[in-house]
Amino acid sequence: MAHVIALVGDLLFGSNLQGALAAAGHDVELCADEDRARALAPNADVLVVDLVSDGLDGARLIESMKLGDELAECRTLGFYAHIDAEVRARALAAGFDMVVPRSRMARAGADLVTELVAR
Repeated sequence: MAHVIALVGDLLFGSNLQGALAAAGHDVELCADEDRARALAPNADVLVVDLVSDGLDGARLIESMKLGDELAECRTLGFYAHIDAEVRARALAAGFDMVVPRSRMARAGADLVTELVAR
């Protein structure tokens, strides 16, 4: 079981993701703002970040947290719209451990979190 912080702007998607991760045995806390995610992530196993939502800049957040060594013990998983290769490239450059399309996150989010924790 992993402790997961999920920074997700879309309440419906976030709720569905939380349910799927919880059903797989993970402890999940949803966040809607970057400040709260920043405060909680250092004590989490995985930080899941929505790279799709307007108003959230997940790549900037992860880049600054990695520079500040705030994610030393926390893995990062970002999800993006599959048609937006630029967002994916920016997230990988920022240092995300894994970046997947939103559809894969919806379909296999629990498995992805488990995989990250096992690394």
